[in-house]
Amino acid sequence: MLPTLDAVSAALSGLQGVASHLDGLSESKFFAGERSLRAATEDLFGPARSSRRGRIMVTMPSEAADRPDFVLDLAKRGMDIARINCAHDDEKAWTMISGHVRAASEIIGHKLTVLMDIAGPKIRTEAVAGEKRKLQVGDRLRLVAQGKPRPTEDGEFAATVSVAEIVTRVAVGHRVRYDDGKLEGVVEETGPNEAVIRVTHTKTGGVKLKPEKGLNLPDTALGLSPLTTKDYSDLATVMTHADMLGYSFVSHADDIDLLEDALAKFPARLQPLGLIAKIEQPQAVTNLPELIVRARCRNRPFGVMIARGDLAAEIGFERVAEMQEELLWLCEAAAVPTIWATQVLEDLVKTGLPSRER
Repeated sequence: MLPTLDAVSAALSGLQGVASHLDGLSESKFFAGERSLRAATEDLFGPARSSRRGRIMVTMPSEAADRPDFVLDLAKRGMDIARINCAHDDEKAWTMISGHVRAASEIIGHKLTVLMDIAGPKIRTEAVAGEKRKLQVGDRLRLVAQGKPRPTEDGEFAATVSVAEIVTRVAVGHRVRYDDGKLEGVVEETGPNEAVIRVTHTKTGGVKLKPEKGLNLPDTALGLSPLTTKDYSDLATVMTHADMLGYSFVSHADDIDLLEDALAKFPARLQPLGLIAKIEQPQAVTNLPELIVRARCRNRPFGVMIARGDLAAEIGFERVAEMQEELLWLCEAAAVPTIWATQVLEDLVKTGLPSRER
């Protein structure tokens, strides 16, 4: 950025007929940042294909564990990074998928990389009541910390939550979003074991209440650790089979240290494990410069994933386009490779037209 500013200053001086005080401007300095970004990108993601600069990341379905031909076909069609979501399946499936990716890489003669995304404290619905009818604006939804959800006289919709703390930490007036923003409501009442939500918005036609759907609470400070007991257990498999680790729920620079302390307990690798910080919460957006600096101090290949679905549910869909551009600019200036996710190619696959969400 500094050579760019110097070049602008020198050009303005020339236009005014004034000698510039800047010496030593060169093409090499001007493009040093781009070279640094390209080097960091290749170090983290592997070499680009000759036909394009960007890489394509594909999230592996469960069936990939038993279908090496499926993984090979994806590789032949342009996949560069295979993402394994550790919120699903198990160590055996992850090991098989990563093995299929390595084999496919050998067959096509192009380095493929594996990103294993640890789950973090996923906040979801569990058991539900009232699934036979769709939630509409004005309905009441009870979120239950523990126990079986049940209909009441003032509302038939209820759901037990996967993280009990969200019920005890929400306050009246806090917003709650369900299933990537398909439904939004406001907390009307709180109690020892439940919070009552008044639905204020749904997608057209209403929304069915289902288990295993995400909940976002943009106004609530949950104070949850980004590493769960399951994550600590999964790290052994990540260290053995992955090229990169996707770090969910990271919000503060201290979260980087927490992960590094956990990774330090494993034997050193020949190739360092890359770290991908998933930006999916408002605090992560605010603290991104600090996250970048702290990660760089660890001398580990580092990148950022802009998790647009979760981020939209946290900050609001109307701000996503603006915010993702700012995050991309900031990462570019810091020579930090960026994954722009998720479902970026969904419209292209389904309709033949590229996404216009940017």
